[in-house]
Amino acid sequence: MLVDSTIGSDLKEAAAAARKAEDAGYDGVWAAETGSDPMLGLTLAAEHTERVTLGTAIVVAFGRSPMTVANQAWGLNAFSSGRFVVGLGSQIKAHIVRRYSMPWSHPAPRMREFILAMRAIWDCWQNGTPLDFRGEFYTHTLMTPFFNPGPNEFGAPKVFLAAVGEHMTKVAAEVADGLLVHGFTTERYLKEVTLPAVKATLAANGRSREDFQLSYPAFVVTGDNEAEVAAAEAGTRRQIAFYGSTPAYRPVLDLHGWGELQPELNVLSKQGRWEEMGKLIDDEVLDAFAVRGTPEEVPALLRDRFGGVVDRISLYMPYRSADVASRILAGLREGRAG
Repeated sequence: MLVDSTIGSDLKEAAAAARKAEDAGYDGVWAAETGSDPMLGLTLAAEHTERVTLGTAIVVAFGRSPMTVANQAWGLNAFSSGRFVVGLGSQIKAHIVRRYSMPWSHPAPRMREFILAMRAIWDCWQNGTPLDFRGEFYTHTLMTPFFNPGPNEFGAPKVFLAAVGEHMTKVAAEVADGLLVHGFTTERYLKEVTLPAVKATLAANGRSREDFQLSYPAFVVTGDNEAEVAAAEAGTRRQIAFYGSTPAYRPVLDLHGWGELQPELNVLSKQGRWEEMGKLIDDEVLDAFAVRGTPEEVPALLRDRFGGVVDRISLYMPYRSADVASRILAGLREGRAG
């Protein structure tokens, strides 16, 4: 199980954070689309690292065109000597329509076509294949030499896709190289819903599980004293509540019999009552989504839950956590070596 780290959206800190993660022994560094385009931070990271995988988790696909993402990802994979993974996510309708001013429809079929369109563009650049992609949502039929970057020795980057629901999960297993499992995924949902969908789809398409990676950001609640643990619990409860307010993520709660929590959280989110939302996440819900223990206990707890299930893991700690995160990493590395 590979262990990954993240860098934030502050471009002034991106290079140093990535270099520090590589020096600490992490296997990969990922950036999310929050305060800046993750491709920017990862370009800086690529310049200042040599070994780690670099990936977006995520870049919002539907806020862009396949050509836009294909171009950025192609250049970044070449610049990083083949270490780049373009991790895509759909976002939700409100953000795509109201924040990006882009169209929204049929997210799973659209995402499937988005990835196939990128692959057609990359095939054109790498192999000289005429660009002639015609789909329901995207059409790419023009590529002149002036705008063609041409082949590179590292070829196209790998594509990972973020998914929660079964339809998007099947798209990932059909046309992507890996699945970015959402943090709002319990061990039970992962094993009873996500993995069966992945395995069945891979088999139906003649693909091997060994050629497909699952990357999981595990919620971790830890600290060295009562005050730190209390802050960690509060921050994690708020983050779980934030995700739980999203209608598209209700199936995770439904599996556990907590479906009615979703509309209650949704109402509070629209009123901006974030603190109250966190208080609705009781210990039973918290323990389903998060691992709780001392920094020394957490590595074994993570291996017990996810060892042999996911291929890459990162620590989702929505609170101040740099020191304990490095100690947990050390424990994970020791366990892996053993």
